[in-house]
Amino acid sequence: MAKKTPNENFNIIVTTLSGLEEVLAEELRALDMEFVKVGNRAVTCSGNMRQLYEANLWCRTAIRILRPIRQFKARDEKSLYEQVQKTNWAEIMDLGMTFAIDAVVSHSTFEHSLYVSQLTKDAIVDQFRAKTGERPSVDRIRPDVRLNLHMHDNVVTLSLDSSGDSLHRRGYRLQTNVAPLNEVLAAGIIALSGWDQQSPFVDPMCGSGTFLIEAALMAQNMAPGLFRRDPFGFEKWKDYNEQLFELVWNTAEAKAKSTPQAQIIGYDLDADYVAAARNNIENAGLESFIKVEQANFFETQAPKGHGVVVMNPPYNERIQSDDINLLYKQIGDTLKQSYQGYDAFVFTGNLEAAKNVGLRTSRRVPLYNGSIECRLLKYELYRGSRRSGAEAE
Repeated sequence: MAKKTPNENFNIIVTTLSGLEEVLAEELRALDMEFVKVGNRAVTCSGNMRQLYEANLWCRTAIRILRPIRQFKARDEKSLYEQVQKTNWAEIMDLGMTFAIDAVVSHSTFEHSLYVSQLTKDAIVDQFRAKTGERPSVDRIRPDVRLNLHMHDNVVTLSLDSSGDSLHRRGYRLQTNVAPLNEVLAAGIIALSGWDQQSPFVDPMCGSGTFLIEAALMAQNMAPGLFRRDPFGFEKWKDYNEQLFELVWNTAEAKAKSTPQAQIIGYDLDADYVAAARNNIENAGLESFIKVEQANFFETQAPKGHGVVVMNPPYNERIQSDDINLLYKQIGDTLKQSYQGYDAFVFTGNLEAAKNVGLRTSRRVPLYNGSIECRLLKYELYRGSRRSGAEAE
């Protein structure tokens, strides 16, 4: 793989969660990526090295940012092994570097991703051994070079993982509650809500504060990658451009707004969650942008005017609630009475219980929270009653 000049474009694959592909595509367009194309849990595009660095810092809904090395068809073990050996691995890594392979296999003659990654590892190791008599080591936890192998219908895309650790691990979370929300999912839900990043944003069941923090990062134009503790994957690449990355990092820091742009409020009934949320918010340096109070949502009033309320109430999956149907009915009643003029978004994995909200949904977005199939339900809470009486279902 020849060294690229900083301005030379190459293909990039960015992975995300199911349902957030369009949001991610918009983020990549905002970074001036070219040929942005939405796929299944991934978006492909074309960009240069600066944009690759920027995407790792700025993309709120990206999980991994991959740089394909090559693509080939592998019908059997022999052809996979031979194709992997066609890459000159000495151009990508040194003998003293550790590596790991993440493999994803679907609709192929190979059934097990573990077997495919083992075969790929053998091909790489054997190439080094044949040339030098020595072999590089595998480190699955903290490798210097992380490779990604994606195999679908026996077509293999072999990529370098520029992110290293998953980008959802922002680094600001010290404490989580029982069922913390993935940061990428939280950012995606806020983007899907269409919040203008200026009007009030309320999370009345804030748990450890993930929605609040992601909302504040957006409103203050702060790059989520700035909180990261571990190096990015590309920092170990042979063509890593330290000066260029420093420029990208310093530019990101300079773009952050220091005065509060929006009223961001969180409530939780549980004192421990309120403490956890405050700790995480402080750790992110966002305490002057977010207000968290211990309060019962059913007794709260929305800030005046139009705003957005986003919540992730219990589903009875990991967090148990005494009477889930009653809980959702009370959510609906409170929204109707105390949050008029707001757009409300309820993210839930319990679609039966959600029927008790008793308000008409204007949008239902299918998403997943881990393996739990969920919906993001939108309720438009009109001031007074609408003439058509379309408020209740």
